[in-house]
Amino acid sequence: MTNAESRTVLRILDANANRAGEGLRTLEESARFILNDLSLTERLKTHRHDLAVAMRRWNRFQLIGSRDTPGDVGTGVRTASEQSRADLSSVIAAATTRTQQALRCLEEYGKTADSEFAACIESIRYQCYATFRELELKMAGLNERSRKLVEARLYALIACEPNADCLQARIAELVDAGVDVIQLRDSRVDDRTLFEQAKLGAAIAAEREVLWIINDRADIAVASGADGVHVGQEELPVDAVREVVGPERLIGLSTHSIEQVRLATRTTANYIGCGPMFPGKTKSFDRFPGCEFLTQVSDAERSGELTLPAFAIGGIGLGNVEQVAQSGIGRVAVTGALAPHDGLHQTAMGMREILERVPLRVTPNSSDVCPPSE
Repeated sequence: MTNAESRTVLRILDANANRAGEGLRTLEESARFILNDLSLTERLKTHRHDLAVAMRRWNRFQLIGSRDTPGDVGTGVRTASEQSRADLSSVIAAATTRTQQALRCLEEYGKTADSEFAACIESIRYQCYATFRELELKMAGLNERSRKLVEARLYALIACEPNADCLQARIAELVDAGVDVIQLRDSRVDDRTLFEQAKLGAAIAAEREVLWIINDRADIAVASGADGVHVGQEELPVDAVREVVGPERLIGLSTHSIEQVRLATRTTANYIGCGPMFPGKTKSFDRFPGCEFLTQVSDAERSGELTLPAFAIGGIGLGNVEQVAQSGIGRVAVTGALAPHDGLHQTAMGMREILERVPLRVTPNSSDVCPPSE
């Protein structure tokens, strides 16, 4: 290349390095202050630092010397969409697009002088694609459903009812007792029956302003208009479920160890179930992680490692919910204890009273979880 061409390449590299760095910092701040997501914040910070390391292959003073902001014809070009952002998600979308384009420019023009630099940028670009996807999906989840979820204390699991009136009455008694989330779980019925009850339940739950979740069946969750789906470790992986339900619906994931909790934070799951805690009447298990597991989950919340709402599950009732609360978890999912009986309302309210003594660290506006500044 001629000297003039080399100088032009340096100008392009300088401009796009600045653009990519600014975009990554914008995204990092979103992960940190909007999502309160430690994992995403750390990854975005790593991408930004990797970019800075790659740019050290170029002489900084030559890059700065090539800069000609007053003479750059592009600084005066403006579009209407650049001057405003509709919401926080649009800020993220603009920053991800800008960063990806800048990285591509760095890679392509870098090839003219340093193939190793171009390879470094290519690697960063592909890593960013994965991180940006997760960030945008999590931002899309900041909706009314997510708000209700993070404020929830009491989650009930129910089976299908004989008819519509019975289902309506069942949901009503749970909501009146203080239940925030209801999951329909019934492997005994055929798909048509499950769909019809799921659809009716979704309409009733929406009217009563509680969340309605379908167990296992992502297809029925979408078709029925449910708020989300809950899956276990042996069902479809979360990323595959997300492809079915889209960014707006909630996904819950069962976890049985702190290792599975850590893996859950790397997915687009919106909440986790933690257990089984104690022997129950609805399911049989070979082992019970118990309160030691819950303490690990609580510690992960406190440190910022876990930013997903965590519901303890498995054999929990009024007689042992105090143990859950003492472990530092203020949310539970319950089946047997909230089965229809004369004392259901008192049981639910008693459980809520105990759970509400535990502060919810994961909240819509939580500022408790925040990585240290540079």
